[in-house]
This record gives sequence, structure tokens and C-alpha cells, in this order.
Amino acid sequence: MTDGFVEEPTRYDAILLASFGGPEGQDDVIPFLRNVTRGRGIPEERLEEVAHHYREFGGVSPINDQNRELKAAIEAELERRGIDLPVLWGNRNWAPYLKDAMVEAGERGYTRLLAIGTSAYSSYSSCRQYREDYALALTESGLDGTIQIDKVRQFFDHPGFVEPFIEGLAVALDEVANRGIALADTHVLFTTHSIPSTDAAKSGPAERGFGDGGAYQAQHLAVAEVVMAAAGPGLAWDLVFQSRSGPPTQPWLAPDINDAIRDLAATGTKAVVMVPLGFVSDHMEVKWDLDTEAMETADEVGVLGLRVPTPGVHAAFVSGLVDLVLERRDGVPVAERPSVTALGPWYDICRSGCCENVRLGFKPALAGVVP
Repeated sequence: MTDGFVEEPTRYDAILLASFGGPEGQDDVIPFLRNVTRGRGIPEERLEEVAHHYREFGGVSPINDQNRELKAAIEAELERRGIDLPVLWGNRNWAPYLKDAMVEAGERGYTRLLAIGTSAYSSYSSCRQYREDYALALTESGLDGTIQIDKVRQFFDHPGFVEPFIEGLAVALDEVANRGIALADTHVLFTTHSIPSTDAAKSGPAERGFGDGGAYQAQHLAVAEVVMAAAGPGLAWDLVFQSRSGPPTQPWLAPDINDAIRDLAATGTKAVVMVPLGFVSDHMEVKWDLDTEAMETADEVGVLGLRVPTPGVHAAFVSGLVDLVLERRDGVPVAERPSVTALGPWYDICRSGCCENVRLGFKPALAGVVP
């Protein structure tokens, strides 16, 4: 291992596809939201408010079906390349749980797994919390000390993740032109999940000096710049945020996408193209917060709203995930790892204190899980 990077080959028994999870029926909604908010003192009435988003879609989040499709696509790509690695799937907050995946791994005699988390960026919720949940799943399944879990690097600037956004933005801009709207009257809004400002500041290693927004904001900005460079000159853009869930007294990353759309309309913008840069699939926070709420805001202020697809099972994305698996399995030298921004390639092994949970304190010991 060299400065956070593993450059020696490692044998793995299987891949672990790890995701957030979501309800698959009306009866699942409140229990799911209790899982998500456990230990945070969220009142039941607030859960009922959020449940409304899921109820509008029959109580079914798209995320589990999307992960089934992604799992199948990864398996097909592995088979196409002649790579014999089974794919397990487990969620943090709903069935199939990570614990279920650990039990399956134990029954099959697997002792070393390589995890792919469905979050591309660095923050507590999108990286370290996954690792804490891997450790908890090992403990709950009684397999702590028997199974070790490594993870692929955060893939925010891997070309397989970025290419679908470049393609999607090009298609959206063609649609804007077909509607007779000039580029000068069009604004691109790169959108991602807002997180508490204190969490953002702690994202990434402190020695990198990312500033108040931490690695989380810096990574999004860097990728947005790459996408805009591919789109060509003459376009205005901003990074905005969505899906805030904290109390009004707690600072979160801003501006909110709906506020941004209103402000742009007031200054004469005629079209906004939303690029969901922080998301790998069209799950609830895309379908509700963007396709429903943000589109309604655009309609209210008389602005054309278009939304670029997420990577989903785009061939470049799926191929890129398999490339990340092989990169870690084969110990590919850092100099040979693809990265479209100057911030990466990101580390295989998280640095000390990286993405600290500022609400619960730093937990350096994660048994059975390589950071």
C-alpha cells in the first residue's frame, strides 16, 4: 500500500453491491423511514410528511428495482469479460439488508468481498457510514473476523460515471435549441443532495485543504467543470442542492434548487437544464425532488425545465464499475488509473479522520472493514 492506494493484487471471492434501500409497498414506508432516521429523534409527524413522497408512487421507491437492474448489468459485463466474480446485494435501510448479504456470503464460504457503494462522492453519509454499516452487518451476522470487506474508491471522476452526464447534457441542450431558446437564455443547474455544512467541512482529508465545503463540494464542482467543458463555451451554470431534511436552525449546503430556479427566472432565464450530478440512478430524490417539485417550480415561474438522466445502467457506467473492481483486484498503479479531474483518482484507503461523523464522533476502529 502506498499513501492510501493499494497497488498489489488482492484475491476477492465476490462483489458486494451496497445501496441505501427503499420501501416496496405502502406498508413499508413508515418502517423504512424509521430505519433511515433511527437514533435522530425525528417525530412521527415529520416521518408522515416525508412519507407523502413515497405514497404518491404507491409506496414504492424505484431504488430497489434500479439496483436489481444494476446488479444484473454488472453480472452481464463480468460474464462478457470472462470474470468469475459473483455479485451480492445488500441495503443499509431495507431488504435485502447488508446483514442478509453477509449471511449469504458466509453460507457460500466467502472470506473477502469488494464493495461497490452506490454513492460516488466523499462525505460521511456517502462513504464512511457505508463502512460503518458493513462492520455492523458483520457483527450482527456473527461473521466479524471471518469476512473482510474492502471497497472500490469513490468514483465521482471516473470517466464511466461522468460520460453519461456529458451525453445527457448534450441531448438536453439540443432540445432547448429545438424549442427556440438561445443558449444565452439557458442555465445549467448541477444538483446534488444537500448535507449539513459541518458534515461537508469534514468531508475528505483535512490536509487537502478543501475549505468550508470540503471534498464533497469540491468534487462536485470539479466534475461539473468537466461536463461544462465538453458542452462548449457560452453556457452559464451553477452547483445547487436539494433534498434538505434538517431543522431550519442547522446550516446546510445551499442554494436550494427551487430558490435558484426562481432567482434565475427573475433575471430573464428562459430554460434550466438540471443535471443530477450527485446521483447514480433515478430514485425517489430524483423522481420527487426534481421531476415533481423542481419541475413544478419551473412551471410556476414560466421557465422551461429539462432534466438529464442519471447513469443508471448506461453501458459506460456499468463498464466503469467493473473497471474499478479490476483496478482494486489487480492493484493497478495509481498513475494508470483513469480520472477526469485533478482531484483524483481518489484513495483506496480513506485517510485518518476523513468524512468524520461530527454528530457522533470519529470511529476509527471498524472491525473486518478496510476503510
